[in-house]
Amino acid sequence: MHFMVDMSMEGSCRFSGVADRRMLCGFLSVLNTRNWSRLAAGDFFSSHTINQILMLMVHVRKKLWGALLVAFFCCLQFSGTAFAVQPGASAPDFELPGQQGTVKLSGRSGSVVYLDFWASWCGPCKQSFPWMNALHEKYKAKGLEVIAVNLDAKTEDAKKFLGQNPAKFTVAFDAKGTLPKIYGVKGMPTSFLIGRDGKIVFQHAGFRDADKAKLEQQIQSALEGRK
Repeated sequence: MHFMVDMSMEGSCRFSGVADRRMLCGFLSVLNTRNWSRLAAGDFFSSHTINQILMLMVHVRKKLWGALLVAFFCCLQFSGTAFAVQPGASAPDFELPGQQGTVKLSGRSGSVVYLDFWASWCGPCKQSFPWMNALHEKYKAKGLEVIAVNLDAKTEDAKKFLGQNPAKFTVAFDAKGTLPKIYGVKGMPTSFLIGRDGKIVFQHAGFRDADKAKLEQQIQSALEGRK
């Protein structure tokens, strides 16, 4: 089992496995922002496990090596299988609870869908929400639907995030983490563009300011029926 970690707040957290993803990326986000108080609250690990990890990290001066120790620990305990959805393949349908009722992908047939996977502890997700709001307002009349699927184990955490980062687009909740396994999500945020024909146009991992122009260009092309 292998993993790759991008500690940049403008990037993403990527790693292998499924069950360990939210825990590891959340821990790294805490580590990156030095918000140690959340560790004491046991947001990501049990108190016994936290004590063991912190005892190890006392002997590690550099933050990167500390992150590697945590990643190794997680990889030993958790496993799972993710199935990547390739461009050109039909987007798997789903039905999830949402802010305004049930969210079903097939109910958006004929629209171009920007499907985004996010979590409350994801730093880059906070940056992507204003951009997705702008996309929604700019292109909704042309047939763009933005659906953001939250993967927090506790929906209350997602709602707290949304209170601070309001979404003008559709938000769905997948507390069990079933959908990212189907789509092959390996980090937060990860987005998929789905064409009017229901097929995957592209997959994009992370979120950086430098990506915005290219992403919007691809969305425009999908709305206009260009390849």
